[in-house]
Amino acid sequence: MLKLAALSVDLDEVNNYVAIHGLLPSALPAHGEHAIYDHGLTRFETFFRELSLPATFFAIGKDLARAENRTKLSQLAQSGHEIGNHTFSHLYDLTRRSPDVQANEVRAGADAIEAAVGTRPVGFRSPGYTVNEGLLEIVAREGARYDSSVFPCPPYYLAKSAALSLIAMRGDQSKSILDHPRVLTAPADPYRIGRSYRTRGTGLVELPVGVTRGFSGRLPYIGTSVVLWGETGARSLTRLMLGRPLVNLVLHGIDLCDAEMDGLTALTPHQPDLRRSCAQKRAALTAAVQVLRAAGYSFVTLAEAARHVA
Repeated sequence: MLKLAALSVDLDEVNNYVAIHGLLPSALPAHGEHAIYDHGLTRFETFFRELSLPATFFAIGKDLARAENRTKLSQLAQSGHEIGNHTFSHLYDLTRRSPDVQANEVRAGADAIEAAVGTRPVGFRSPGYTVNEGLLEIVAREGARYDSSVFPCPPYYLAKSAALSLIAMRGDQSKSILDHPRVLTAPADPYRIGRSYRTRGTGLVELPVGVTRGFSGRLPYIGTSVVLWGETGARSLTRLMLGRPLVNLVLHGIDLCDAEMDGLTALTPHQPDLRRSCAQKRAALTAAVQVLRAAGYSFVTLAEAARHVA
């Protein structure tokens, strides 16, 4: 049986968090506008290097208009990390846009990454983990070898639904959208997509976002849950993943940001993980890696994992 583990980092910049929490653009921190690339990404690079871990970074194309971001992404690629496509503009409602808009977002995102690092990305992750058949057909047509967006997680779905409702109740509007509940019926382990993205077939490789096994009821195994559970909780949560052929831990650059040090205190009331210090979050992530290594898992990029599935 395969025993692979993959760590990926979505490089959603701070403006995306302002958008999903329904905050006004004026809430964007004056000195933390680029905190994800300037601080979170730098810390993740150090974290992966010190633990000898390959990783996959999903970049948003428009963020690469900034020269510093292009340089950092190129350095990551030269160090052996994979760079994946997170679309050009990170439109949370991408699945509700026209096919032409969807195709342009996928293609322009890949173009920007190729211009920055010299190679075209082979992996795709949709904003907000939201996909449908039409979008994934475009992703495959644009040359991707795998998608890693499907998140069949009931607790996450319910939490997101509640969060969007609370934002609406206070009179604000989140840019995020709620996926169709049918996503909850999708496989939790890697598969080739069939006629529906929720069924197995012979199409694009799907590497679902991590959820726990068995009696635990598909708890979310993502950076937010790992860092919020703390060092001891991270070990327990990771043990609930053991037995999956691929442990797909999806992280975000903000998972190694520090509210005080990085000028993000304005987001703390809305972003629970910012209530943990960078040191606490790093300790929790290290504990998760240690459990997986002790269980015999080999760490790979998502592109490598997709090759095994294919």
